[in-house]
Amino acid sequence: MLKEYRTLLEYGEAEIIIDKSRFIGYAAPINSEEEAIAFIDSIKTKHRNATHNVPAYILGENNEIQRYSDDGEPSGTAGIPVLEVIKKEGLKDVVVVVTRYFGGIKLGTGGLVRAYTKGAKVGLDAAKIIIKRLYELVHIKIDYTMLGKIQNEILQNGYLIKTTEYDDSVHFYLYIEVPRIQQFKEQIIEWTNGRSTLESIEQEYLTEIDGKIIVP
Repeated sequence: MLKEYRTLLEYGEAEIIIDKSRFIGYAAPINSEEEAIAFIDSIKTKHRNATHNVPAYILGENNEIQRYSDDGEPSGTAGIPVLEVIKKEGLKDVVVVVTRYFGGIKLGTGGLVRAYTKGAKVGLDAAKIIIKRLYELVHIKIDYTMLGKIQNEILQNGYLIKTTEYDDSVHFYLYIEVPRIQQFKEQIIEWTNGRSTLESIEQEYLTEIDGKIIVP
């Protein structure tokens, strides 16, 4: 699994006018090619009277699936520029459609490339680029006498507490970045003098927006 990757938070759309032509950028995160195709079809249905609906999407851990279409624009002036914006932003599992309503002024080859590039970019910006970072959820069990010390050490070292539960012991459920797992295991042994139990529960991606991790 990737330690981290860039993708989109949500559906987004934005519009720009270039030489009287309307360009509407749509973007969304996707989990499958079926989702990508359904998204593209929905935009085409919504804008069935548009001059062009230019789609592109990238899927897979290693970008195994990359698709695009010029949808009637001159070859290389629309679909590839949209795909290249996705790739330049380093995004995975993303679909973009740029809808164009012709305004009567021809843009030329270079003008079309720039216009579709901008259309894709505003759509991506509206959908909010985020980082998905891989964490391991761990369960730490300690005695009440260590509560204050361990809680302080956890927070001082920047680990993320999901929840804390209390019964005959204290149970911390923490998110640890995968590269820091071994370091954390060594630290918890040191902090508790070996008087703790640690259990790994699962690995999952957490969302990072503007440098801040969102704990579910």
